[in-house]
Amino acid sequence: MINIILFQMEFRRNVKSLVLWSVIICALILFTMSLFRSVLQYQQQIMGMVKIVPMAAMKARGFGNITDIFSGFGFYAANNIMYMMLLGSIYSMVLSSTILLKEEYGKTAEYLMSRPLSRDEIYFSKLSLALLNIITLNLVAGITGLISLVAFTSGDTPFRSFLVITLYTFLLNLFFGALGVSVAVLIKRARPVTFFCVGLILVLYFIFTISRIIGVSGDFGYISPFKWVNMDVLNPSYGSDPWRVLLFSGLVLILLGISLLIYRKKDILT
Repeated sequence: MINIILFQMEFRRNVKSLVLWSVIICALILFTMSLFRSVLQYQQQIMGMVKIVPMAAMKARGFGNITDIFSGFGFYAANNIMYMMLLGSIYSMVLSSTILLKEEYGKTAEYLMSRPLSRDEIYFSKLSLALLNIITLNLVAGITGLISLVAFTSGDTPFRSFLVITLYTFLLNLFFGALGVSVAVLIKRARPVTFFCVGLILVLYFIFTISRIIGVSGDFGYISPFKWVNMDVLNPSYGSDPWRVLLFSGLVLILLGISLLIYRKKDILT
C-alpha cells in the first residue's frame, strides 16, 4: 500500500521543515528550562511578585498553583503546553493537510495520477510520511525535554509522569494530524489551508485556556482537544487514563478512515 518512491520524494520535500520545527521547539525548551535555576535563586522575590498576579492568569499560563513554578517538572509541564502541544499540533495539522493538497494547488496532480499509482498508494504513502515526521518531532522534543529536566533541575525526575505527558502530547499532535487530513480531502477547490489550520488550533487553545480560569465552568472546554489532556502532572496518582488514550486513538482512526473513503471518490483538480 505504500509506494517507496513517492514516500522518499515526500521525505525530501518535507525534511527541511521537520528539521526547522525541531530546532525551534527544542531551542525553546532548552532556553526556558535554563531559566529555572534563576527562578529558584530569586524564589522570594518571584513569590512576592506572583502573589499580586491573579490566580486566573496563573491557571491560564498552565500553573495549577503558585508552588508549581518552583517545581522543575511543574515548570516543564506548563511550558510544554505552549511548545509541544500548541506548536507541535500546528506543525502536525499543517503538514498533514498540505501534503495531500499541494499536488492539486501546485498543478502537479495530473503528473502524479498519470503514474501507475492507485489513490490508496498515494494516500498511505503521504500519510506514512506525515506520521513519521510527527513521531520524529515528538521523539526529538521528548528527549530534549528529558535532558533539560536532568540538566537544569535538581532532584529525581518523575519518569513515569514524564512518559505519560509525552504520550498525551503525541496523541494530541496525532489527532490534529488526522484532522488536517480530513480538512484536505473535504476541500473541493484546492488552495493552501495553512492559515485556516493555525487559526483553528489557536481558537481551540484559547477555549482550553479560558476553561482553566478559576470561576469559569470548565465543562465547555471539552470541545477543545487540549482539554482532553490531563495536565495535573504533580498529582501523586497521575497516570494515563484509558478513556483519554482510547478517545484520541479512536478519533484518529475514524478521521483517517473517513478521509480515505472520501479521497477515493474525490474529484482531484489537475
